[in-house]
Amino acid sequence: MGTGIEIKALGMEHFGEAMALSQFAFQFQRTEQELEKIKEQLQEEPADRHAAFVDGRLAAQAMVLDLEIFVGGKRFAMGGVAGVATWPEYRRQGLVAKLLVHSLQEMKAKGQTISLLAPFAFAFYRKFGWEMHTEYKAYTIKSAHLPPRNTYEGRMERIYGNYSLLNGMYEQYASRYNGTLVRTEQWWKYRVSSRKPGQTAVYYGASGEALGYMIYEVKTNRLTVHELVYLNEEAREALWSYIAQHDSMIEEVALTAPADDLLPYLLPNPRIKQETIPYFMARIVDAEAFVRNYAFTEASAEDRFVITIDDEHAPWNAGRYMLEIGASGNAQLRRLQQDEEAAEAIRTDIGTLTTMLLGYLRPAQLSQIGRIHGGADAINRLQIRIPERMTFLPDFF
Repeated sequence: MGTGIEIKALGMEHFGEAMALSQFAFQFQRTEQELEKIKEQLQEEPADRHAAFVDGRLAAQAMVLDLEIFVGGKRFAMGGVAGVATWPEYRRQGLVAKLLVHSLQEMKAKGQTISLLAPFAFAFYRKFGWEMHTEYKAYTIKSAHLPPRNTYEGRMERIYGNYSLLNGMYEQYASRYNGTLVRTEQWWKYRVSSRKPGQTAVYYGASGEALGYMIYEVKTNRLTVHELVYLNEEAREALWSYIAQHDSMIEEVALTAPADDLLPYLLPNPRIKQETIPYFMARIVDAEAFVRNYAFTEASAEDRFVITIDDEHAPWNAGRYMLEIGASGNAQLRRLQQDEEAAEAIRTDIGTLTTMLLGYLRPAQLSQIGRIHGGADAINRLQIRIPERMTFLPDFF
């Protein structure tokens, strides 16, 4: 490897080089017209693009999208890491490691307290502090096993566009989970429309209020549900009745759902094909800022924990803290000075802290498998203060 390594912003003047690397690394090919559309998207979507240049040549790249996610119903600024790629002659030389560390520094400076990414290898990103935080169920249902068609008081209506109507329902639904994206107008325009093609049907209740929707397509005797959003049980039943109306033209239905979805329990014959798929990873970027915005469970009194956080690649997080959680659920991480006397209660790494606070695994589970260490009393008290909320991410980047 050359000695002149430079990490710097990747501007639009390098668009051609960057797309050549992306197409090679991710094994796709785009026409000139498609590349122009991608260029337009890159110019509209807020993001930072970082690159490693070796002796003046583009060697590796990564993008960090400016996004927000819901955690406990609140919005958190999030850096979405995507498009990490390296030319083969520069691989295994530490360039991606440099890009990831640089990206973490930039995310912290921008106030992005958490980061998400879709890993090509979970073990690789674990080394840098990201940890699995969500999974989903993938269903394949033969048409004969679909839920029975029921009558409903409202009506179904197919619509075209009108993302503001869909987004209103989506946000009510998404805010029930941890780790779901806050979708912008650009996200609907570029991401949802391209990744989730087909028809959009909205369910309106008897009062005329939009209560749910589905984005789906029918192709080669299969109905694929790209997105199924419902705000109450009435809407869920109506949407499934609408799916069942397609039974004469399909052989099966495919869809994804949150990991706690109860569909099999509700089916006349629950013996359908279902898989649980590990999906995205998450990493707290700035532990002190993240905890300040995090809503712990309310209690009758304050709780205090001494907690040591290990974080090799974001040293501003590493250290010994007093975690003070107020009765109302507000909290702060206060870094302890070396001369402050406090018995260590809990020790964890940044990835485990992330998966714990997002609710993917509970403290007792993490203690059982040796991912956090501490006294049983302290771990149990901490578990009581962390809200139980499922993680889910119906998007990709």
